[in-house]
Amino acid sequence: MDLKSFRDKLNKRIAELESNLALQKGNLSDQSQELNLLKEKKELIKQFLAIKKQIRETKEIKDLELKELRKQELDKLRQKKKELKQKLNQLIFIEPSDSREAILEIQAGTGGDEAELFANDLLRMYLRYAEKKGFKVQLLDWRKTPLGGIKQARLLIKGQGAYGVFKFEGGVHRVQRIPKTEKKGRIHTSAVGVAVLPKAEEVDIRINENELKIDTFRSSGPGGQSVNTTDSAVRITHLPSGISVSCQDEKSQHKNKEKALKILRSRLLALKLDKRKQKQAVTKKTMVKTLDRSDKIRTYNFSQSRITDHRVNLTIHNLEEVLDGNLDELIEKLKNAEIQKRTKELLEF
Repeated sequence: MDLKSFRDKLNKRIAELESNLALQKGNLSDQSQELNLLKEKKELIKQFLAIKKQIRETKEIKDLELKELRKQELDKLRQKKKELKQKLNQLIFIEPSDSREAILEIQAGTGGDEAELFANDLLRMYLRYAEKKGFKVQLLDWRKTPLGGIKQARLLIKGQGAYGVFKFEGGVHRVQRIPKTEKKGRIHTSAVGVAVLPKAEEVDIRINENELKIDTFRSSGPGGQSVNTTDSAVRITHLPSGISVSCQDEKSQHKNKEKALKILRSRLLALKLDKRKQKQAVTKKTMVKTLDRSDKIRTYNFSQSRITDHRVNLTIHNLEEVLDGNLDELIEKLKNAEIQKRTKELLEF
């Protein structure tokens, strides 16, 4: 897609948002914020295309007497183009959903007890990172194991921009280390899946109760141990999409249902955004296609204190610092790589 085609898509979305706002339709606050962002992008694109045109026209000047003036003018225009390109790089691929709060899900995969222990390590890492970035965290659901690991955890990361910060963490995280129970010192490889969703509000996704199948069951703790004597755990299945969410962290069935609906709404919003982009993007299904070890985005090697992010071929040797919540280097590298990848074709000429 070239820059003009991209601008045409912006214009179409701007018209849609202006119509919605005029009709008081949908989430007015979010749509107003998105509209302002798109208009800012449109203005930058307009300026960038104008500079491209000026450079092209200046190059076409053949008068030898104006050669020096032509060179000076080209230098000024190229510097201006460079500055505009830097602004575009920072702005043009910011998504409106980046400003939202985030729901982060951690799921132990291949590797048994070791995967569950590493899932707990990742939970701690994200809690520390959220704290360092000034976000508040609410634990929506947490299934612990007898050895101190977790089978699954769901977090609501509160604060504007949380989704934009955490969205690159979605995928399969692989760990290579010697388990505490390994007597022969052999390195085991395990996997944990992470999904990151933009938090949805009720106004974003209106759920028809008639399209829900709601089951209740008795909560259980580590090893199947009963936690409650009542059927307080809730499983909600959204029949049109097939998405199923269960929560058992609270003793109250009402509270578990409320949490499950919050997670379900965010998953449905992710699907909605996915369809709008017409490509696979932020849904849990695309983030964690499988929890198999081969389908990985990052590897944590304990014996060498090494972390490798396979998406950007980045290897760093500060594993303990990263697991302590120092993720900025990794996330900034991923963010910059995504910007460069998506702007290469769009802004070159």
